[in-house]
Order: sequence, then structure tokens, then C-alpha cells
Amino acid sequence: MISPVRLVPALFVVLWATGFIGARYAMPWAEPFSFLAARFGIAVLIVAGILCLVAVRRSSRVGIANAMFAGVLMHGLYLGGVFWAIHRGMPAGIAALIMGLQPLVTALLAGKLLGETVLPKHWLGLAIGFAGVIIVLSPKFGTLGSGITVATLGAALVSMFSMSLGTVWQKRHGGETDMVTGTMFQYLGGALVMGIASAWLETRTFTLNGELVFAMTWLVLVLSIGAIFLLMYLIREGEMSKVASLFYLVPAVTAVLAWVLFGEALTVVQIAGMAVTTFGVALATAKPVGAV
Repeated sequence: MISPVRLVPALFVVLWATGFIGARYAMPWAEPFSFLAARFGIAVLIVAGILCLVAVRRSSRVGIANAMFAGVLMHGLYLGGVFWAIHRGMPAGIAALIMGLQPLVTALLAGKLLGETVLPKHWLGLAIGFAGVIIVLSPKFGTLGSGITVATLGAALVSMFSMSLGTVWQKRHGGETDMVTGTMFQYLGGALVMGIASAWLETRTFTLNGELVFAMTWLVLVLSIGAIFLLMYLIREGEMSKVASLFYLVPAVTAVLAWVLFGEALTVVQIAGMAVTTFGVALATAKPVGAV
């Protein structure tokens, strides 16, 4: 019988991939920073409600500050950067390709900041996984347009580095608070930075309709609550280079979801790329021989 714990990585990947589908529904009806500020604010209220029902240990000011900083990076700057770049015309495939650098950057940061040892076969797995991402996204490369600018590229790169640093920061300091309390303050940090960006750069207008309500509901409950708690668990229990490699699978799963939901083409080349990516992730996350 398969242990439920072994299903956590696969479930996380599937839930995380649905975030891009949710964003597709939401972005025509709301500005990115305003939408994210509202999303994170609702998530804060929901997690605060959960805290009222469970017993948690008291958190220090340092722990709260570190959780908020991780939230600024993992939620605010990460999602804010990629949403803004796509909203300004960057093709989603190119944005996803830049995000595909995250596992490699995270492995480098984990080695420097956490002292984790990444074996040569794991580096090889990370490289193969990135190659698979390129293959999966290759049919999208012909859609390049004016959305590729210094500003959108810069926003996507800031997004990618922020997620890498944020997950490493969470791994290093996440033990200072319990998982639920830490998640609430993460979202508070993300909401604050997105609220400031919204007030400074946007009109804060929403077009309230079924698609926007569905997207907000899905992204809050499934992503901000479900997927993030799974990610916090994976970060707490695993090595960062191995956890980060799971993000390589997201473009492939997103492509399958877009094929099912929107009838987008799914080519033989993309299916081959999925196989390459899966092999790379398996290699990057493989335990040493004899390890339990």
C-alpha cells in the first residue's frame, strides 16, 4: 500500500500547476497587484480562522519577522513579478521558461546558505529537468512578441530569484514558528507588499463576474491554502534542491490541464519533453543507495 506521504509531491505539483489556469481566468478582469493583494488578504483571514481552532505555540518577534520576509519573497515578489510580466504582454511560455531556472538557482543558494550537498547525479538531474522544460515549452516560442522587454524580463527574473531565496529562507528559519502561524504571517507579508504596489501603480479596479469569482475562490482555497501547506511540509522535511526540482514538472502538468480545459494543442514533442523532465526530476530527487 502506498503511504499518503509519498503522494504529497505529486499532489503539490498538480495543485501548483492549476495556479496558471486560475490566473488565465483572473487576469482579464483585475490588475495583477490588486488581485494578489485581495487574494493574500483573504488567505490571511482564512488561516487566522484555522488558528482559532488549533493549538499552536507562541511565536517570537524574530520568527514572525522571518515568516513575513519569506512571504514577501515567496508570495509577493514571486507572484507579483510573474503576473505583472504576463499582464504586460510577456508570453506565458517564456515566463515559465525563466521560472524553470528556479531549481538550479535554489540548489546553488541551498549549497551556500544551508550547507546542503548536491551530488553530481543531482546536478545532472536538474540540468536534464531544465532541458525537458525547454522541450515542453518549445511550441510556444513562436509566439514571441512585443511583450519581451527589459521591464518584463527584469520582473520575471526578480520573480524567479525571489522564489528561490524565499524557499531557502523558509527552510532556514521555518522552524521558528509552527506551520500554520508561519503561513498566516507569510501571507500578511505578501499582502502588504502587493497592497503597496497596487496603491502606487494601479487603479485598483475589478470587473466582478463569474470567472473572477471562480479564479479567486480556486486560487485562495486550492493554491494559497492547499498547495502552500503542502509546500511548507516539503520544505520542512526535504532538501531544498530536491524540493525545488518538483517545479520542473509544473509546465508539463499545466500543458496537460490546458489541453483538457481549453483544447490547447499537446504535441508529440511536448509529450517527449514531459518524459525527459520526469526522468530529470527522478534523478535529482533520488536517494543515495542504502538510504531509507
